[in-house]
Amino acid sequence: MSLSVPLQVALLGGSIILLWKGSDWLVESAARVGRKIGMTDVMIGLTIVAFGTSAPEFAVTFSAAIAGQADISVGNVVGSNIFNLGIILGLCSFLMPLRTNREVVYRDGVVLIGVTLVLLWMLHDQTLERWEGAILFGGLLLYLTVLVVFRKKWQQMRDCQEDEPCVDPLTDDVPEGHARWWDWPKLLGGVIAVVVGGHLLVQSASEIARTLGVSEWAIAVTIVAAGTSAPELATSLTAAVKGMHGMSVGNLVGSDLFNLLGVLGAAGLIRTLPVSSGAFSSVAMLAGMCVLVVIFMRTGWRLKRWEGALLVLIGLTRWVLDLAL
Repeated sequence: MSLSVPLQVALLGGSIILLWKGSDWLVESAARVGRKIGMTDVMIGLTIVAFGTSAPEFAVTFSAAIAGQADISVGNVVGSNIFNLGIILGLCSFLMPLRTNREVVYRDGVVLIGVTLVLLWMLHDQTLERWEGAILFGGLLLYLTVLVVFRKKWQQMRDCQEDEPCVDPLTDDVPEGHARWWDWPKLLGGVIAVVVGGHLLVQSASEIARTLGVSEWAIAVTIVAAGTSAPELATSLTAAVKGMHGMSVGNLVGSDLFNLLGVLGAAGLIRTLPVSSGAFSSVAMLAGMCVLVVIFMRTGWRLKRWEGALLVLIGLTRWVLDLAL
């Protein structure tokens, strides 16, 4: 028996909290356990932190892919990236103009544009094939390899300001300390919370879409995407307020790359994902937003308040269009 819309909304909100806190527990405890067993901070950053911060997207996208709900699986990733660049990055730069650097523009930004255009081409037939998912996931492995091999060169490109110490994107988010006994049950609790939260979010979002007569794609690219992007919102706003501009911008661009290559690539490996006609226009909009963000980041090496306001407006407009169609 289906639940009423208010109960489904409450269930959706509860699932978002599970995803949020579960990913926090997972990253903190797994990183300390990793250090205890001998993993370096670079390896922890490339694996545990990268996966853990995208755990909500992973959980929802995988759960939807396994259930055959391709629109939610793909729409969650596309919508999350739009939310990151539009709402979160726009809001952060509107509250406090953010400095950028050559690394995030010429490396991460350009790669993000390229990957988004590749996804746009892949979805021209409204289907993400398994071999296309393999290409995306292979791109993640190649990107991570390049990060490690050319690590020192990237450090020289950062041009950090005197009042903002340089941060290493491979290690700056790695929690400190070694594992204690409570990190083991905390790790297990984090995994369970993320898995259960992802399943509940997919189920409640599907039920709400059916009840309100809205497409699963529209719900996934808006409400579900906002829910899975909650950790990025908190992290980026905190970093921006503290003046850690490089971390705020880098986290969002890096998260978008990991979502496209890692999350969507792995989901595509599970099964072929046929999507609705709205997918192509949403990815085209995401590609345009990526280009606009990179241009904004390059002009004056700063994201200005009016640019942030424009990004938020674009993100909100896309929400309205998706829900109205």
